[in-house]
Amino acid sequence: MKKMIVLYFLLSQLIYAQELTIPSCYKMDAALSNDLVQIVRDLVLDQDFDVGEDGMEQISLAVIDLNGKKPHLGGVNLNNFIYPASVYKMYVAAEVLHQISKGGLSLTSSYVVKSPNDVDRSKEIEFDPRPLLQAGDSVTVNYLLDLMITRSDNSAANCLIDIAGRENINDLLHTYNWFGSEVTRKFLSRKYEDPGYEKIRGTETCALHAADFLYRIETNQLACPWVSMQMKSFLARQLDNTKLATGLPPNAMFYHKTGWFSCWTHDVGIVDDGKVRYIIACFLPLKEELALPKYKELANRIHELMRTRRN
Repeated sequence: MKKMIVLYFLLSQLIYAQELTIPSCYKMDAALSNDLVQIVRDLVLDQDFDVGEDGMEQISLAVIDLNGKKPHLGGVNLNNFIYPASVYKMYVAAEVLHQISKGGLSLTSSYVVKSPNDVDRSKEIEFDPRPLLQAGDSVTVNYLLDLMITRSDNSAANCLIDIAGRENINDLLHTYNWFGSEVTRKFLSRKYEDPGYEKIRGTETCALHAADFLYRIETNQLACPWVSMQMKSFLARQLDNTKLATGLPPNAMFYHKTGWFSCWTHDVGIVDDGKVRYIIACFLPLKEELALPKYKELANRIHELMRTRRN
């Protein structure tokens, strides 16, 4: 079993090490990319960031303008693979919903939490009234999905990774050529990992894959329309609005998933203010306290750019 898992991920590594290609549904927009490069430079985000033992890292940013007949794609290092923190929980949710759509599970299916999956000792969102999951708790799959996406609950994520199965999650990702973004790890220490996963590489993704994932949600093309619409409903209830959301106008709806850990602070989502509509995926190798003011300005600048492009 261990050898099969290692070979599986080695093959994935070889495939994504090749030059990534842009899906044909997008028009690569040099002007959009140039504008994004300028915004990144103005915010002094066009540099190598020291992330400790992982070395130096760079921003990965992608924007998809949805306001024309064909979506326009631009970005800065949009193919740069980076540790996604909790953003990759949306990949887990997609496969769980995929299995439900095929009849293998139900949103009301019961699940009993087991150790060592119950890792959380504090809430990621302090004002959320739902208690921390404990070993022995019996909850529904729907409850776990909502906790994982809206509160970014790590215990819920670990349970759902078990329910979905990592190989199944990655098979779904490979369907859309998101090689390199495989879900390799749970949200716990390696010493508690399942057999075969103790020494596997850490999970990574890039802005291009995250943005393309969101585009499929927005266009009802992720697995099937039901999965896409369910994903969007979970993303709409995101409780962490401390990043890109702070720079968006108050009338904008933001369907998104955030992630933060140590030197990484991320936010990816679909923006719709009734007049302009676009997707933004931003992965910043910065500690949260340094990243938050950058995110506010970044969101403000990109939203203004999208508004002026429409005009």
